[in-house]
Amino acid sequence: MGFHSPSKPISSMAFLCAILLFILSSSIHSVSGTTNLTAYEVLQEYDFPIGLLPKGVTSYELDSSTGKFSVYLNATCTFTIDSYELKYKSTITGVIKKDELSSLSGIQVKVLFLWLSITEVIRDNDELEFSVGIASANFPVSNFYECPTCGCGFDCDDGNFRKIDMDRVVYSS
Repeated sequence: MGFHSPSKPISSMAFLCAILLFILSSSIHSVSGTTNLTAYEVLQEYDFPIGLLPKGVTSYELDSSTGKFSVYLNATCTFTIDSYELKYKSTITGVIKKDELSSLSGIQVKVLFLWLSITEVIRDNDELEFSVGIASANFPVSNFYECPTCGCGFDCDDGNFRKIDMDRVVYSS
């Protein structure tokens, strides 16, 4: 039994086209990654916390064979966490492997008066090392269990800045 009758043999060109079509469809599937997962869930699959990305990722692409990815936000996103001002461009690219994000583009941190690009993030047990090329800083993974919100980071209330009730502020002497 075969897929064709002996009286009508498949031409070698048709066979080659069928193989190319199969390879192409396999490649497209691997580029789109597992379509049922969110970008945040993909981070977790590679052992990273979801808080490395702000809320509001609209889509992503992942080539699972190379680890190359692109993450898309509606717009540029800035916020401040502690004393760090961060800026995410609307497209973030890089390469992801287990416990390593490299060749990053689209994420910057303000240090003093300079904007420096975060180029790499490495997970070492319960620490994340952020590299800006010539320097790096370590932070606990637990600082990134929650996603920051564009505009207000973690100081938000329903997407707006948190209001401080001055009547409840306690001053110590």
